[in-house]
Amino acid sequence: MKVITETERLIIREFDHRDAKAVLEFNSEEVNRYTGDAGSCNNINDAEDIIQEIWLAEYKKFGFARWAVELKVTNQVIGFCGFKNDSRINAVDIGYRLHQDFWGKGYATEANLACIEYAKKHMDLDIVYGEVVNLNLGSIKIIEKLGMSFIREYQDEGFTLLRYAISLKGNALPSA
Repeated sequence: MKVITETERLIIREFDHRDAKAVLEFNSEEVNRYTGDAGSCNNINDAEDIIQEIWLAEYKKFGFARWAVELKVTNQVIGFCGFKNDSRINAVDIGYRLHQDFWGKGYATEANLACIEYAKKHMDLDIVYGEVVNLNLGSIKIIEKLGMSFIREYQDEGFTLLRYAISLKGNALPSA
């Protein structure tokens, strides 16, 4: 298990196969309501496949993928954070997903601010995007707390999406 970074309350690390139960638990229908992933993780085999076929494969291919968010006090994995090389938008995306028992406690903001600081020092990334469904007000607040700037609004798969971006190197952001 490779630790990426830590905060006062959290360990940000790579996922491994031991995390399958946690992955299943934080991928509830309520959590995935605005992600486009609803129904994609319904049992432990689905969770194991996500770990193996997505995250472990992307760590190997790109050197990064979504990372586990683990509470220091309990060593419980409560969700994911961090970056994804997203072929859908042909760019790097920052994202987060937490079990709903841990919403509203600042963990998503804390974890992703740590990811951004880590990336500035240790990764060759510049423009990073964040996309959020316009109805997901909590997620919009998180994106804005990360210092991301609104780029544009668009429709995709029945959702109105808001695209935000941040430059990790201080360069100008692309226009809509």
